Amino acid sequence: MLVPTDMTAAQHKLLFQLNKYYAERVQTRKANIIKTIREVCKVVQDVLKEVEVQEPRFISSLNECNGRYEGLEVISPTEFEVVLYLNQMGVFNFVDDGSLPGCAVLKLSDGRKRSMSLWVEFITASGYLSARKIRSRFQTLVAQACDKCNYRDSVKMVADTTEVKLRIRERFVVQITPAFKCGGIWPRSASHWPIPHIPWPNPNLVAEVKTEGFDLLSKESVAMQGKQSSMEGDAWVISFHEAENRLLQGGYRKKCLSLLKTLRDRHMDIPGNPVTSYHMKTLLLYECEKHPRELEWDETSLGDRINGILLQLISCLQCRRCPHYFLPNLDLFKGKSPSSLENAAKQAWRLTRELLTNSRSLEKL
Repeated sequence: MLVPTDMTAAQHKLLFQLNKYYAERVQTRKANIIKTIREVCKVVQDVLKEVEVQEPRFISSLNECNGRYEGLEVISPTEFEVVLYLNQMGVFNFVDDGSLPGCAVLKLSDGRKRSMSLWVEFITASGYLSARKIRSRFQTLVAQACDKCNYRDSVKMVADTTEVKLRIRERFVVQITPAFKCGGIWPRSASHWPIPHIPWPNPNLVAEVKTEGFDLLSKESVAMQGKQSSMEGDAWVISFHEAENRLLQGGYRKKCLSLLKTLRDRHMDIPGNPVTSYHMKTLLLYECEKHPRELEWDETSLGDRINGILLQLISCLQCRRCPHYFLPNLDLFKGKSPSSLENAAKQAWRLTRELLTNSRSLEKL
């Protein structure tokens, strides 16, 4: 195929700019975040150690392995979430009937006695393991641990929320979320995935992802706000964090995400927080479906992929809807104000126009 020479020259120029941006901006962001993670994890580990002394059922699962902390997710450079994995989900059935988008309930299996569960006092009269009751108990324990731990002068609980959130050194916020790991099963609400006739992801990767499973988190869900459901507080939020990370292995997908996160932090960190790193990750997964071939994820295609994702972001912001990758009935913009989505659309368009029309734009972005 004949390729116009100026096209490849333009691609090479963009690639040079992207690599320079990655080395100067992205790597700096990463280094700062790694430093922050070490700092906050020391505090969180100390708090969780105190919690465990008071209540051995809440065992800390925040362990470092090959430089990574299990269950830690970076929400932004100053905000983190630590998922605390609980034991013994065995006597419960996972019920996911779609009535609460993005959520599921854990119901005591038929014939099982409450006393067989490690979490007996958190089971409702109808036999559901209540996410809210577990979180409420955990919140009390964490509040007491903050007063007793070695870092008590630099850590305090964030008030006015049912979530368990710590403010550390007045600069960082860490949410600690009790959760159950669900390996080897796959939610009914995500049964349409993968979409047939799309060559990505390949069948081996699909099998790997489905074996990995998902997590059930005890946290507030925007999807449930305003729903008059008695199940609301008992329901658990379905999270595919590990599955998503596994899908982004290979090619330059992870590098693409790092670039998008950096652009988001620098240019779309606006009031109301309409665009998060998770929106970027979601749109990247959709882009993988649109461009299923590995050669479309090589280094020379990075600029095209980033522009494609930003254009898709603008479209989602204008339609005020961003469907979750695995659970398309769940709108990730739910709860965001129309004015903040409009501001984000304008800002995303300014950024995209700059990238598309100015070959040296990354020097000042």
